[in-house]
Amino acid sequence: MASLNPFGYRPGEREDPCCSADAGLHEGVLRGMFEGAHAVHRSEESALRIVIVSPIRLYREGLAAVLTALGGIGEIATCEHPVEGLHLARQVVPHILLLDMSAVNSSASARLYAREFPETKIVALALPETEQHVVDCAEAGVVGYVPREGSIDDLMATIRHAAQGKTLCSPVIAAGLMRRVAALANENRLRRSRPLLTARESEVADHIALGLSNRAIAACLGIEVCTVKNHVHNILEKLGVTQRADVAEHLGHRIRSLPDNCLPSE
Repeated sequence: MASLNPFGYRPGEREDPCCSADAGLHEGVLRGMFEGAHAVHRSEESALRIVIVSPIRLYREGLAAVLTALGGIGEIATCEHPVEGLHLARQVVPHILLLDMSAVNSSASARLYAREFPETKIVALALPETEQHVVDCAEAGVVGYVPREGSIDDLMATIRHAAQGKTLCSPVIAAGLMRRVAALANENRLRRSRPLLTARESEVADHIALGLSNRAIAACLGIEVCTVKNHVHNILEKLGVTQRADVAEHLGHRIRSLPDNCLPSE
């Protein structure tokens, strides 16, 4: 029978007892960071596969070095942009996706990952531990989070619980999640009363939510920029908002995957 790794994960099982990591393994962290973390690390094929998405190279490569030093990881892949993360996750098919919430449009990215990879557990990094921030992440499909003040041990515990289908949060945050669930019913009824977006408007809205410019959207969808502008105007009007940044909040679970030819805006 396969033994538990430091994250308490055994392939094909979720209810393994939690186990703590050997603190001595932390000694390899700085050495790994100075030796340099590659974009992809591979070891045991049966261990956890992890993708890290962060715009900060030192942060994502440092985390990769830390997790590699701790062991129990089959593959770690890192990237800068959420769209790159989408393509990378299709290749790696990760058990865990670590998403830096300090990045622009991180909530929209979480929604997209949750829809595209329903079996992947999304864990938010560097999240302000307030009720609103955690609730927003939960609505986007995040199953766990590490606050900005979190430690390596906190990260390990969160990954371990996420891999086992569990979530770590304080009683205060849990109460906030329950209140939000109660409020969602009324909000959903109000949204259903608004005019529905057309299929093309929904496509454009998905791209807006990820922060793509009109020119980038036009290139992705193979349409004229002026046509995109018309769709954007209709979308804002139907959703009852005035700014593009508000579109992601109104999409909720409807955000869909993007085609492979879409690139981040300059």
